[in-house]
Amino acid sequence: MNRGTETDGAVAEQAASGRIPLAVVVVDREGLVSHWSSGARRLFGASKEEAIGYPAVDLLPVSGALPEDDDVSPYGAYAAYDGLGHDLESSLDGRLYYPAAGRARLTVPERSERGVPPPEGWGRDRVDVLWWAYPLVGPGPERLLVLGADVGRLQQDAQDHDDPTGYERVAPGFALHTDFPGAEELARRLPEILPSMSVDEGARIVGQILELGYPVLEFSQNDRVPVTPDWGVPRRVERRARRERAARAAAQGLPAAQDDPDEGEDLEYAAVRERLEFLNEVSGRIGTSLDLSRTIVEVSKAVVPRFTDVAGTYLREQVVAGEGFPEGVPDTTTMWHRVALEHTDEPGRWDDVVPVGEAMPFPAHTPFFQCMTTGDPVLVPRISEQMGHAIASQFEKRDIRPLITGRSMLVVPLKARDVVLGFMILLRHPERPVFNDMDRVTGAELAARAGLVLDNARMYTYQESVAETLQDSMLPHIPPRMAGCDIATRYLPGTLLGRVGGDWFDSVKLPGARTALVVGDVMGHGLNSAAMMGQLRTAVQTMAALDLPPARLLRNLDDLAQRLGDTYLATCLYAVYDPIAGELHIANAGHIPPVLVRADGGHSELLDLPTGAPIGVGGVPFEAVRVRVAPGDRIVMCTDGLVEVRGEDIGVGLATLCESAAHPAASMDDACDTIIRALNTRGGRKDDVALLMARLNGIEPQDVAEWRLALDPEEVGRARAVVREQLHDWGLERLADSAELMVSELVTNALLHSHRRPVELRLVRGDTLLCEVDDDDHDLPTLLNAGPADESGRGLRVVSVLAREWGTSRTSTGKAVWFELTLPRR
Repeated sequence: MNRGTETDGAVAEQAASGRIPLAVVVVDREGLVSHWSSGARRLFGASKEEAIGYPAVDLLPVSGALPEDDDVSPYGAYAAYDGLGHDLESSLDGRLYYPAAGRARLTVPERSERGVPPPEGWGRDRVDVLWWAYPLVGPGPERLLVLGADVGRLQQDAQDHDDPTGYERVAPGFALHTDFPGAEELARRLPEILPSMSVDEGARIVGQILELGYPVLEFSQNDRVPVTPDWGVPRRVERRARRERAARAAAQGLPAAQDDPDEGEDLEYAAVRERLEFLNEVSGRIGTSLDLSRTIVEVSKAVVPRFTDVAGTYLREQVVAGEGFPEGVPDTTTMWHRVALEHTDEPGRWDDVVPVGEAMPFPAHTPFFQCMTTGDPVLVPRISEQMGHAIASQFEKRDIRPLITGRSMLVVPLKARDVVLGFMILLRHPERPVFNDMDRVTGAELAARAGLVLDNARMYTYQESVAETLQDSMLPHIPPRMAGCDIATRYLPGTLLGRVGGDWFDSVKLPGARTALVVGDVMGHGLNSAAMMGQLRTAVQTMAALDLPPARLLRNLDDLAQRLGDTYLATCLYAVYDPIAGELHIANAGHIPPVLVRADGGHSELLDLPTGAPIGVGGVPFEAVRVRVAPGDRIVMCTDGLVEVRGEDIGVGLATLCESAAHPAASMDDACDTIIRALNTRGGRKDDVALLMARLNGIEPQDVAEWRLALDPEEVGRARAVVREQLHDWGLERLADSAELMVSELVTNALLHSHRRPVELRLVRGDTLLCEVDDDDHDLPTLLNAGPADESGRGLRVVSVLAREWGTSRTSTGKAVWFELTLPRR
């Protein structure tokens, strides 16, 4: 402590005030110490070389409980920690955007009387510390200023000067006005103890401190003393003098408040409390949903009209589109979408000039560009005519100047993980107080909270989009009409957060105008189940294309699941519908049975099938049954997620499925929706749902023509003749030339490669004209590029050019080559 020695009066004066060294620490945006004063070295026991560039949390201990025997202090009861406390920890982490103060005990190396760090091996002692933390904003790297003082010096000072009264209470605090003798001294001295900073930087920090709240010491409920780099500490003598001045003022008829700053302080503290309450209220009103659009509206409405009169929210294009996290610093080409606009002006005043949904870039000279590139708030106390003109120049053929000129503006960034997702433009009416630095701090805190909420909504929207894309890619897009049947499907995710599951459905075109219908369910949830589902679905498609019988297909699928691993099990229902024969050939692997709704009478029934074991169990036989069906019958196949509800017997769900499936409906889609409504409103459903319904229309015998052709080249001419004659009988003469040419090519190839069995030729009239040629050769033909001198390879090229669709598939006895032609309009 500095003591005067020239005269007794000087000593007495110094004794009455007292001086204490102040520790000053500056922390940058990375959490590293950028300034460490000599006072910090004395107080915290680390040299400047040991502190600069190192994490502040390692040099300023911030956690750990104080032993019970240290809870009692001669300076009054105060909640203390072995560390600088939670609020300082939050300040160091960047979680607090308002000033904080506290008192704590630190365990530091024992110091000599002169304040010089002791030699190695000395003990450690406990220091009673007062601290103040100021968040800093602006273009520089500084983000936090920490002031600290050793309260033990106050006690020692009192003992040295025989002050019998001591101190009733010592605690750190803030005063939101500068009506203190030390205010000017702080403004003068603080730049001197920040030698690594320029004059402008030091002045900027001082200005923020005076705006956020002047550091004070509280000695009682009503007495506060300003803190300066070497601050004075008035004793009870000064407090008595203040009371005497107040009494004299009262005797002279002057209001007591004329000499008492406490009332002003209370008003300022009330303002701070109001701001904190506002931030807490806003935090409670935003983020109630993970829906990005709703969150945007919540953020905008939370600040109007209490904090601002106009709030416009802009987001980067990637955020609005639900894409991944935007990378890189925005530039003048970055597109910003106006996603919300709230205001207190008359309705419609802003709508035509700045409509929601508009996307635009921002030039480099604007406050908006400065905010988006630096990530810091930008405060414009009043928008001048010149700035209003510059801003309005971005809006083609729209004069925005009357809406903004003369208003106070605050632009705050919406950030997450140090990336600017967007920004908010806040405007106040000219008659309202302009935004100040405290508003900037409040706006920054508001934007920080809003940025986190928006990022959560953005991540959810992005993940939901990815999951939906993955699910859509793994679920087939089944045509509504297949040969002899109509099909409708539905898929419902189990939860909003799990749009990818293991349930699937499928249909596969088979030779002979048949259709394979599949529904399966991989046990479990999430991406792993979905991946397994994708493998099994692909395997089913491949084996169905080989025209394997249902029981054999499930047997092969079970073998495949065993080779893939024993981690997953799956159930599967596989049915082959033959519209010409009017039957279903079905095999089941542990799946719930299908429902068959009869066209005559509309009654429904669960088909009694051999259940079989789930796919992946291994070593269990599968059986298939044939079920006769009539035109108009419907089959309903679904996964257990539709009928199974926790705490309820599955028989209840199956009964509801039968009842709802039999309900008359105008269309297949309406019939599916009826089932979903009946079963999806019971509540408690957690699993995903796959539903496939097929109306089995059949194919009438008069729409099918078949011929057996001997293994004789002359049969090619017979094939052309019977096809032309049949098409004439069906009234399809316009297709005769193309069909005759393609049949000639396919029959010629079949006769060339067939071994013993006659070649089969079939025509089927349905939604298209289907032609199939079967032989007993198992080698599938390949489409070739035939050269001028080649004698073969042109037949399939002709078919691929003339046919609407064509293909090849293996059968149990050989192969089938088919093509389709579009029926002419009548």
